[in-house]
Amino acid sequence: MIREKLKNLEETCWRNPNIKDASLAISECPLGMKEVLDAAARWERFAPYFKVAFPETESLGGIIESPFREIPKMKAALEEAHNIKIGGNLWLKMDSHLPVSGSIKARGGVYEVLKTAEEIALREGLITKESDYSIFATDAVKQVLSKYSVAVGSTGNLGLSIGIMSAKLGFRVTVHMSADARKWKKDMLRSKGVEVIEYSADYSEAVRQGRLLAESDPYCHFIDDENSKTLFLGYSVAALRLKEQLREAGIAVDSAHPLNVYLPCGVGGGPGGVAFGLKLVFGNNVRCFFAEPVNACCMILGMSTGLHNKISTEDIGITAKTTADGLAVGRASGFVGKLMEPFMSGCYTLTDERMCRMLTKLADAEDIFLEPSALAGMYGPVLCETDEEFSPFKSQNATHIVWATGGSMVPPEEMKKYYLSGK
Repeated sequence: MIREKLKNLEETCWRNPNIKDASLAISECPLGMKEVLDAAARWERFAPYFKVAFPETESLGGIIESPFREIPKMKAALEEAHNIKIGGNLWLKMDSHLPVSGSIKARGGVYEVLKTAEEIALREGLITKESDYSIFATDAVKQVLSKYSVAVGSTGNLGLSIGIMSAKLGFRVTVHMSADARKWKKDMLRSKGVEVIEYSADYSEAVRQGRLLAESDPYCHFIDDENSKTLFLGYSVAALRLKEQLREAGIAVDSAHPLNVYLPCGVGGGPGGVAFGLKLVFGNNVRCFFAEPVNACCMILGMSTGLHNKISTEDIGITAKTTADGLAVGRASGFVGKLMEPFMSGCYTLTDERMCRMLTKLADAEDIFLEPSALAGMYGPVLCETDEEFSPFKSQNATHIVWATGGSMVPPEEMKKYYLSGK
C-alpha cells in the first residue's frame, strides 16, 4: 500500500511500528552518550582554531552553533492556509545560518574533517590533546596536512562544508558532485581551491566514483556519507546544544510538554545523527520525523519496507529529481536506517511545489530565506493535526521544532528565483 503511494508520487505519512521505549533502544544501541560527549570534547578543543580561522565564530567562543528562534507569524500563516489550529508553539532551528558553510553539513562534514586533521597531527607529533589548537591555523601545520587529501561525494551542501573546511586546513580536496548539485555551489568550491569532479549521474554514482578513486591513494581520506559513524556523531552534538537553548528559552520538555522535531532527509546522516542525539538527551519526550521530497523518498521507502539500502527509488520507477537538491538521493544509508529503526517516530513526503510555497510564505511572514530542502520539515506540524497516521503525536503543549538545514549562503539571484517560484 505505502509502496504504491510512493510510486504514484503521492504525499505520504508513515508511522514507525518498530519504535521502542527510548531507554531500551539506547541500551541495545552500539553507540551512546559516551561517543557523543567525545565528539563534543573534540569540538571544544578546536574552538581556539575557529576563533582565528573563522572570525565570525569569535562571539560564540569558536563554537559552530546556530540560532534557535520562535516563528509565530509562520505558525499563523500555516494555520490560515490549512484552516487548522496547531497545538503548542513553532520554533526554527536555524542550521541554515551555521558559520563556515551555512547548512547542517557544517556539523557532520566539518567535524569529520577536524577529526581527520587531529588524528594526523597527533600521529605526526605536532600536537597533544592538551595543545592550543589554534596551531592548526599556522603554516607549519598546513604544510604537513597538504601531504594528505580528503574526498567526498555530494549533491551540494556536504561537499561545500567539507571542501571549505579541508581547504582552510591545508588539505588537498576533491568533491565528486552529482548532476543535482547547483552551479553556484561548484563555483564557490572552485574559488577556494577545491577540485570539483562533475557527474551526469545521481548522488550514489558520485559517491561510488569518489570512493573508488580514494581507495587507490593511501594519503586520501574518503568521507562516506552513506556509512560514516564520524559524520553521524558530529551531527549528534547538536542535541546537547539544543538542550541548552531550550533551557535558555524557558521551554519545558517532559511527558506533558513533548518536543516534535521535523528533519529534512537525504541519505540520512544529518537527520539521523541529530535525532539520535535528541533521543539520548530527551528519551521518550522527543518525537523525530524525517521529511523527504516525493521524488526522492529513499528513507521512507527503505524503512517502511525493511529493506533499507537494498531498495532505491529507481526500483519503484522514480527518479530522484527534485528542486530540493540537498535531498536528491535515491538510496538511503543502510547504517542510519537500521540504527534509527527503534528511535524514529515516522517519515513523510511532500511535493516540490509545497516546499517552494512554504519557502515564500516563511520569507513573507518572518523575513527568513531558506533553500527549498530546508522547508521540508515545515509541513510536519500541519500533518500532526491533519493526518490520521500522525494524529497520536498531536498535543496542545508540544514544542514543534523545524530543522532548517540550509539557505544562508544561497546567492541573492538564486534565492529570488526560489522565492518567485513559490509565489
